[in-house]
Amino acid sequence: MTAPDPVRAGKALRGAAAAVLLLEGIAVLFVPRAIAQTPAGLGGVRLTVLLALAAVLILASGIQRRPRGLEIATGLQVPLLLTGLIDSSMWFVGGLFVLIWLYLLQVRKDLLGSPFREPAAPAD
Repeated sequence: MTAPDPVRAGKALRGAAAAVLLLEGIAVLFVPRAIAQTPAGLGGVRLTVLLALAAVLILASGIQRRPRGLEIATGLQVPLLLTGLIDSSMWFVGGLFVLIWLYLLQVRKDLLGSPFREPAAPAD
């Protein structure tokens, strides 16, 4: 199955990718609050890592128009999942976001033929 207008479908899917990345960044911003209430507490290194990851995820949502935006965002799914090492509840949250991301890439592949390649402009 391919999209009738691949260029338009590509733009819509990039918008969906940007929205998912933004939500991931917001979710990571909630982690320090949860960690602060644990016996281990929230140290400076943990806080810095989480804030940096949240900032990178939010900035990555803004570069989804760029040719390498999807590749960068796909690479950021690994550190998102690894936040489970900091707080165990993030294994679940990060895992859900990774599954959503994989589904988005699958939909993109079904509609455009490739999860990462840019759609070709229709020849008239």
